[in-house]
This record gives sequence, C-alpha cells and structure tokens, in this order.
Amino acid sequence: MNITDAAHKTVKDYPGGSEALAVRIGMSAAVLRNKVNPNNNTHHLTLAEASEIMGVTGDDRILHALAAEHGYVLRRTEGSPGGSVVTALLAVAARQGNLAQAVSESLEDGRISQNEASEIGRLCASIQADAADLAQRAHVAARTVA
Repeated sequence: MNITDAAHKTVKDYPGGSEALAVRIGMSAAVLRNKVNPNNNTHHLTLAEASEIMGVTGDDRILHALAAEHGYVLRRTEGSPGGSVVTALLAVAARQGNLAQAVSESLEDGRISQNEASEIGRLCASIQADAADLAQRAHVAARTVA
C-alpha cells in the first residue's frame, strides 16, 4: 500500500470517518478529506498532521507505508509487559538459529533463489526487531534498578 492510500484508509476507517477525526485534530472535515484524497493534487498532508492522525487513531499504516516505500520494515520496540532481558536475548538467539538454518538450506544446491533471498531478508529483519526489543528491555531494566 502506498502512503496516499494508507492516509486515505486511516481516515476513512476511523470510527465516524473524517467528520469525527477532524474534530479530534482541530481541522475541518472537508480539508482533511481533501488532504487524504488520492485524487486531489492541491491539498497535502504534512508530516506533523500524519503523525497526529496516527497518534489519535492508533493506526500506523501511514508509517508502515512510508517505511516500505523506502525498503524498511518496522516493528514497535516496546517490550511486552513482564518480559525480561533474558527472554528477549533468547528470542534473538532463536532467530539467529533460524537464519543460519535458512542460509544453510538455501546453499544446499549451490545457489540462492529469489524466494530464498527474500526469506533470508525477512529473518534478518526479524533479528533486528528482536535485537531492538532486547535493547529496549535493557533500558527499562536499567531504569528500574537506578
């Protein structure tokens, strides 16, 4: 999904649509509709407005679409409540094992196919996300000790 479609769907899917959301962000419903209308070239959503919309709606499709457009995958780094640093470390280690196995299996025939490369990329992204979660949990643990 592209950024424009993500913004349009975020506003459209909000309970009450643009009418309800516009009130929450201090904008007229007509202006908001124009800003997220994929067929409108005169009104544009600013980054600050997109951020405010995501904050109010709790819908991060715009953020994910922007990241995907530039080749990134996002994952929230906040650890789940009650999770520990050790649990997060074990998750990273497990993902690394999955990656090693995928690379090993991919190389059995002496070449890496496009599908195998995509799977390796997905596993690398999951390791990065789990490592970010581990770092977040470590920071939380450090704050509770201090």
